[in-house]
Amino acid sequence: MDSSDHPELELEYVACNLCGSTEYIVRFPDTLTASLDGGEWRAFRCTHPGYGVHPPIVACQQCGYVYTNPRVKVETIRENYQMVEDPLYLQERLAREVTFRHHLRHLERYTGPAAGRRLLDVGAYIGVFVEVAAEAGWDAWGVEPSAWGVKVAEERGLNMVRGTLEEADLPDESFDILTMWDVIEHLTDPADGLAEAFRILKPGGWIAAHTMDIDSLFSRLMGARWPWLMEMHIHYFSRRTLGEMLEKAGFEVARIKPEGRYLNIGYLTTRLHSYSPPIAGAVEAVARLTGLDRLPVPVNFGDLVTAYAQKPAD
Repeated sequence: MDSSDHPELELEYVACNLCGSTEYIVRFPDTLTASLDGGEWRAFRCTHPGYGVHPPIVACQQCGYVYTNPRVKVETIRENYQMVEDPLYLQERLAREVTFRHHLRHLERYTGPAAGRRLLDVGAYIGVFVEVAAEAGWDAWGVEPSAWGVKVAEERGLNMVRGTLEEADLPDESFDILTMWDVIEHLTDPADGLAEAFRILKPGGWIAAHTMDIDSLFSRLMGARWPWLMEMHIHYFSRRTLGEMLEKAGFEVARIKPEGRYLNIGYLTTRLHSYSPPIAGAVEAVARLTGLDRLPVPVNFGDLVTAYAQKPAD
């Protein structure tokens, strides 16, 4: 990727976040330089439609870990997440609530019920999961860099800390549960993020990390058309590399399994446009005519997984 095509971008080369090697092969060539949104904070919205637009995506020659390289400098990425606003996400709230209730039910199979214990959601955005967890009896908190996201959450009376997990500087062993829903792939340094999570969790505490699986069957079938190849995603885990990184941080992995989500039909059709505009248009028209465009429907192609891991008890 040539930064002269985007003079506002300052790029940096990084080592593999899993093993530290600087040797890699390009797995998916750069498509970002042709994007008008390249380097703008809009590309860091959760609902941004820029599928297939990304910097070079490489695979470590030593351990196979997949990540973007070169990438926008850390300072720029952090500024983007501080500035991001995402009104479309508000329209998707119902589907997000259904998804997070589903996630919480699965999480509690490992952690047990709330009983007033403390839970921290990292990258909480507008606090939907924080609210769902609080309603279930957890002493739920969120940490989020977006000023807009924190403001929306606080207006609903939620416990929020603005900033990254590292910036929050939370006390040692101060939470029972920590969650990262669609977050770890955005972190500039996932290994450090997991180490920080390990530090603030109590002995016996649990972490749930939900992300894409680049080695899934659907990903391999789609190739360069896999929808999660996007500018906002910095790291691409497989079940193996996600498990290895959790173990490297000190966690004991209980299970890594596919978990889908719920999407409104209307929102889903906006994602179909990049693949087949005629089909997307037809589905969208039928959904609007029938009033089903706001109906949450389950979506699971097996390419989204959740890892459940525990900090060893003393």
